[in-house]
Amino acid sequence: MGSRPYGRRLAWGAAALLVAGVAVPAAASASDGGGRTDRTADSAVADRVHGPKKAKNVILLIGDGMGDSEITLARDYTVGAAGRLNMDKFPMTGAYTTYAVDKNGKPDYVTDSAASGTGWATGHKTVNGRISKTPGSDKPMTTILELAQRNGLATGSVTTAELTDATPAVLASHATDRSCQGPADMKECPNDTVAKGGPGSIAEQSVNHKVDVLLGGGRQRFDQKVTEGRYKGLTVTQQAEKLGYQVVTDAKGLGKARSGKPVLGLFAPGNVPVEWTGKAAAQGGTAPQRCTTDNPERKAGTPSLEEQTKKALQLLEQKQRGKKGFFLQVEGASIDKRDHAADPCGQIGETAALDRAVKVARAYAAQHPDTLVVTTADHGHTSQIVPLEATPPGLSSTLVTNEGQQLKVNYSTNTPGKSQEHTGTQVRIAAQGPQAERVLGVTDQTQLFTTLRTALSLR
Repeated sequence: MGSRPYGRRLAWGAAALLVAGVAVPAAASASDGGGRTDRTADSAVADRVHGPKKAKNVILLIGDGMGDSEITLARDYTVGAAGRLNMDKFPMTGAYTTYAVDKNGKPDYVTDSAASGTGWATGHKTVNGRISKTPGSDKPMTTILELAQRNGLATGSVTTAELTDATPAVLASHATDRSCQGPADMKECPNDTVAKGGPGSIAEQSVNHKVDVLLGGGRQRFDQKVTEGRYKGLTVTQQAEKLGYQVVTDAKGLGKARSGKPVLGLFAPGNVPVEWTGKAAAQGGTAPQRCTTDNPERKAGTPSLEEQTKKALQLLEQKQRGKKGFFLQVEGASIDKRDHAADPCGQIGETAALDRAVKVARAYAAQHPDTLVVTTADHGHTSQIVPLEATPPGLSSTLVTNEGQQLKVNYSTNTPGKSQEHTGTQVRIAAQGPQAERVLGVTDQTQLFTTLRTALSLR
């Protein structure tokens, strides 16, 4: 491999191609439906730049609601305006569109996390609120995780939300509505119930899929009792244990988990409490504030996203013992949730937490260059950095950054007192490793599915 670190080798190689006037293959337009790129006479040169054409492993990191504004805010506060986050250091960076569709397939310009996640999980658009099912006929669509399992890969999903929340749910479940998280939550999914011959709630489906590593929050969903079928009368957690899962609830238990059996980590009743706190934005603004980096509501022994990512990689690698590889999704979920709440400190802290997980993923890829690492978001969100002298509508807060400078952030996508809203902007996608060049240019979220499938040669 030589002495130059993997990420630096890629960055150097891409720069060399540009200097030499060699065209780096661009990602296909959304009209081809698959993000396929054609090989050119320059393919041998491109292969040397991008590494192996086939990936053994894929690590997909999702910042929920992490648009360019959210990234910039975290960068300015933590490492400075001229600094760079780990997620800024990928050699290949592009953007993708995120729109959902209505039941007739017409564009719905502002997506939610369910429709958005379905896009990269299945390669197809769907309606807001739906989990990996078609927009009109409500039929299940095969996901990238299901394809990985069929091809013998180990699989994992890590999140700071409930494991039944939309972004992890799109990988290992199919539901008419994202609210159908546990057996007691099936009101909006009558045809998905076990009694109607359906697959059950998102929690039941997730463990039935025998995903090798499931780490996150949402213990309250798994504590619900199964109402029909083989596991009737048991909680979903007990169902998981019947299926061979090791169930862990804190960092100590996670540290003891071994790869011989699948692992279910449930680290909070609901969403995992955020790492940072501070005053929420307010009408008329706030006094300049520094964020508190130790949230008292975060229970001792709660593993960080960085720690969960390290352990997930260890378990998945041990599971395969050098054979077929793995697919892992890691979500920083509460960037979105604190954006909804107009809470800049919570939002920045969760972006920083995801960025540390990005560092873990890139370090793993430096030692395993047949690993494709992708970092992106599911949709944009509301926060905007505005001039200090501005008096914007809505809610605002002034922060004092690590550079000692003041920064004003504004939230104005809904009436004060209501949840702030997603936006329909395109968002960043960045990558390194096999097929990373597919993220260049402006693509669509559905094309990420084909990038992952092509990189892993999944059939």
